Amino acid sequence: MAENQKTGGVSHEKIETNNFLMIVLILIVLLFGGMVEIVPLFFQKSTTQPVEGLKPYTALQVAGRDVYVREGCYNCHSQMIRPFRAETLRYGSYSVAGEFVYDHPFQWGSKRTGPDLARVGGRYSDEWHRIHLNNPRDVVPESNMPAYSWLEKNPVDGASLPAHMKGLRTLGAPYSDEEIAKASEDVKGKTEMDAVIAYLQGMGIHRK
Repeated sequence: MAENQKTGGVSHEKIETNNFLMIVLILIVLLFGGMVEIVPLFFQKSTTQPVEGLKPYTALQVAGRDVYVREGCYNCHSQMIRPFRAETLRYGSYSVAGEFVYDHPFQWGSKRTGPDLARVGGRYSDEWHRIHLNNPRDVVPESNMPAYSWLEKNPVDGASLPAHMKGLRTLGAPYSDEEIAKASEDVKGKTEMDAVIAYLQGMGIHRK
C-alpha cells in the first residue's frame, strides 16, 4: 500500500499556501461578481425612474433655469430637502432621486443663505416673485438677497433654446420634435424675469 496517495485537482491547502494562486482566484471571483453587478446596468435606459406626475421643463422654464444658474442662485439656495423632521415641517416632504431625473446638472446646492426652494412652486403668486426679485426687502425686510431688477429688461434668448432642449432630450428629457421646434416661439416677448418666475413656480408642484 502506498504511503503517500496523491489526489488530483487543487487542494484547499495548496490555495492557502500559494499566495500567487490565491490572488489569481480572488481576482477571478471579483471580476465575475463585478460583471454580474455592472453589465446589466449598460442595458438599462435609466436606473432612476421619474416620480409620478413629473414633467420636463417647458421652454420658458428651461430659459429660467439657465438664468438661475447664470446668476449663481444655487450658492445661496438649495433644492434638496433632507429627511429630518425640522426640514419636512418647514419645507414639505423630503426630496427623492426621482424628482431630479430631468435636471442636468442638478441644483441641490451646498449651503442655505436663503431658504430651500425645492417646494416653492405655487407657494407665492407670480406678482410676489416679481416684487421679490426686483427688491427682496419689499416683501422680506430682513432679507440680504441682492435685487435682480435688470431681469425685467432682458429678453429671453429664444434662439438657443431648441439646441439646448435637444441636448436635454439626449440626456433623457422626453421632448417631442414639435416642442423643440416651437421653443423659440413659446418664449417670444418674454423677459428673463418671466422665465425665472416660471422656473420657480414649477419647483416641487408634483410632490408636496
